[in-house]
Amino acid sequence: MHGAALHAIRDLLIDLDIEPDELFDRAGISSHPHEATDAISFASLGRLTALCAERTQCPHFALLVGQRTTLAAFGLLGVLMRNSETVGDALRALEAHHGLLNRGAIIGLATNGALAIVSYAPYQPDIEGIGLHCERAIAAITCILRDLGDADWAPEEVLLPRRQPADRQPYACFFQAPVRFEQEIAALVFPTRLLRQPIRDVNPLTRHIVERRLRQIEASILSDVTDDLRRRLRVTMADQQLSAEQVARAMAIHRRTLSRRLKAEGTSFRLLASETRLAVAKQLLVDTDLSLAQISMTLEFSEPSAFSHAFRRWTGTTPSAWRRERRPA
Repeated sequence: MHGAALHAIRDLLIDLDIEPDELFDRAGISSHPHEATDAISFASLGRLTALCAERTQCPHFALLVGQRTTLAAFGLLGVLMRNSETVGDALRALEAHHGLLNRGAIIGLATNGALAIVSYAPYQPDIEGIGLHCERAIAAITCILRDLGDADWAPEEVLLPRRQPADRQPYACFFQAPVRFEQEIAALVFPTRLLRQPIRDVNPLTRHIVERRLRQIEASILSDVTDDLRRRLRVTMADQQLSAEQVARAMAIHRRTLSRRLKAEGTSFRLLASETRLAVAKQLLVDTDLSLAQISMTLEFSEPSAFSHAFRRWTGTTPSAWRRERRPA
């Protein structure tokens, strides 16, 4: 999927009369289509997107990239989604197998009464352009939902973890729904009934074959306990109440086995939990104007002073000072 995003970025730059090679080189990525593969890292893609947004002076650059997404960009997963019985089945397939496409973020699907929420949450630490990643992904998921059903479909509302732009029109025009900026998460909110909507012209045999193939691919991938734990911690917003014992049970391994495997990978549960919370804090500080009280609440700190104390311990500076140093001019 990263390869498809690179193609979209390159084509968009050309459409904007900007030579892509220099920006790709600065991000450490080849700009040649035959070399733009899905092996491109999440960090490199974020760095490139940030460079492009700055160079084009287009605050909604990531939105434009996401708008160019099609199911074909998802490869076998896209085939599975296209042949799922319902939109809900397609989104659950995306949630379950998204790690094959993207080892830097997770997609979640949840319901709350009459409303459903599909969210996108990066979890790798110290990644540039997190807010842009989120914007691109939410636009891409919107395109996919329109591909699966009604081309004119619109969510109830859109949540984006970025500052409110001076011009909101590109967002309103594309999403055709209220867009809430300054949010803790990136998400689409829509009626739960959409999950029950059948997908037209599906092939059950194709679905069965592709799903089996995806499971074979997943089984062949070497286990990375550190990455798996980061994903689980990000799902819970790094809740300080989440214990290593709870995580070990969810991963179907013994607590001591989890500790031993993490130690073999040069880390620990406590370190990863702190790292995950710090990554979320940094993203919200740099990409939004949320207050320290709001951020501390998001990260499950008892009070803002506890968050400030932890942030200083992690970084050597206060959240306010860290934000000032990185606030856009």
